[in-house]
Amino acid sequence: MKRLVFSAAVFATLAAVASPAMAESGDWLVRLRAIDVMPNEGATISPIGGDVDISDQIVPELDITYFVQDNWAVELILGVTPHDVQAVGTTAGDIDLGEVTLLPPTLTLQYHFNPDGQMRPYLGAGVNYTHFFNEDLPGGSALTRISYDESFGLAAQAGIDFALQDEWFLNLDLKYIDINTDVLIDGAIAASVDIDPLVLGVGFGRRF
Repeated sequence: MKRLVFSAAVFATLAAVASPAMAESGDWLVRLRAIDVMPNEGATISPIGGDVDISDQIVPELDITYFVQDNWAVELILGVTPHDVQAVGTTAGDIDLGEVTLLPPTLTLQYHFNPDGQMRPYLGAGVNYTHFFNEDLPGGSALTRISYDESFGLAAQAGIDFALQDEWFLNLDLKYIDINTDVLIDGAIAASVDIDPLVLGVGFGRRF
């Protein structure tokens, strides 16, 4: 929350001296953001019980937005996030499950409330598909194999663009993504895992 408040304050100051850039039907917006992926994780693990701990991660993200009407747009969000994973509080103690990388392309439909202004807030909702790859158990572990099922879920989004000179703008974006996966460890330990991250993004964009 402190990061969100600080970013909003900085952008509000910059926007006070910005010049307007209009968004119209047929426009493309391309943004490059730095995102902080913050899982709201939880798990049911059988037969050893316990929960899961998944690390936060800061990575770059590319998104492409197309305005189908002056206020309505669709956005495709692209990026990959590697995470450290640990089973905690199990009957066997805490178990390091190594790393896994997520590829979670997300498509949202957005409504832009003030597309011609200097400050252009928007809300979005859509769908997410997450592919898990690069499963890497820690060296020296007694575990030999781990697999993650693919995930389909919903996504919600809120953000604001701040117009700068010419076609450039600053962006602040917050997303919630519903990501759930079934995990199988060594063919014997099964877990139903909710990842459900909040994704805070700050970046620059350009209109074409």
